Amino acid sequence: MSLTDTLVELINIPSVTGNEEEIATALEFRLSGRRPTKRIGNALVVGEPSGKPLIAIYGHTDTVPVQDNATASVREGTVHGLGASDMKAGLAVMVHLLEDAAIAVGPYEVAGIFYDREEGPLDENGLEAVLDEVHWLSDAEFSVVLEPTDLHVEVGCNGAMNADVIFHGHAAHSARPWLGENAITKAGAWIAGMHERQPELFKTGGLEFREVFSVTTAEGGIAHNIIPARFVVNLNYRFPPTFDPDQAEERLRAVTAGADEVVITDRAPAGLIPEGNAHFERLEQLVGTTEAKQGWTDVARLSGRGIAAVNFGPGAVAQAHQATESVQVDHLDGAFGMMRRFLLP
Repeated sequence: MSLTDTLVELINIPSVTGNEEEIATALEFRLSGRRPTKRIGNALVVGEPSGKPLIAIYGHTDTVPVQDNATASVREGTVHGLGASDMKAGLAVMVHLLEDAAIAVGPYEVAGIFYDREEGPLDENGLEAVLDEVHWLSDAEFSVVLEPTDLHVEVGCNGAMNADVIFHGHAAHSARPWLGENAITKAGAWIAGMHERQPELFKTGGLEFREVFSVTTAEGGIAHNIIPARFVVNLNYRFPPTFDPDQAEERLRAVTAGADEVVITDRAPAGLIPEGNAHFERLEQLVGTTEAKQGWTDVARLSGRGIAAVNFGPGAVAQAHQATESVQVDHLDGAFGMMRRFLLP
């Protein structure tokens, strides 16, 4: 079966977050005859320690909800369909690497980790349970997450934090607003400042990461004729690997100093750059282009456990979560070819 055929087959298996059982079973059925497999809920680990140096490859099986793109199609060298770039193209490459006979007898033990619930809430991500149960994955000399990267090596990643930024007022009849205090308009100056705020660049490991604060949701008021007594906005903060979560929280609290109350609702560490890792250097040289990862990926989850990891995979970053999502066939072939050369030096 070609890479394209495998990708079409994977796209045609529905796997919206929370509905990954069918795709996990299909992957288990295909790969269990070739390699040892371990099922952990709707996640699947393929491979086991063998005494050879371990390299692990990772991919999430879930997709965002359907946007009239559930069925795969192939047109003019491009595969269209839900998850084509994010990240069933990466899964197809993983499957073919794990089925490759030369890689199986090559210099490395290659383990594949297919996990669920990546597109959902951070604390429900299926990779956490896999890492808790399969302890030998922490022995990997290097790990690659095959998220779409436009065939560049993407290194590290920004951390992520969300906070409820709360402004308190005092309710009153809207005909007599001077008897109360409007929590929404009280927040106006702060929100205007956030609108004007520009990303700040931070350089680490020779790469530039952008620190970004974004207001993403707002909630306040209970009726058209009542001055609102409470207004809550969500502040989404993406912070560079130069800050740990505690330092990042300090920066967020400084930015929100004008609010009455700030409640951190979640936070995830940044992904670290695996400087000095020989496998990372080999992959860099092979691919030829290295960039900072602006978004959050599970590289951060891996590096938080001391596992050296980067993102590298087929597909376009800009295609992720699009209703017209697609991936070029030559991206599939290119990612597979580079990873095969990396695993068979």
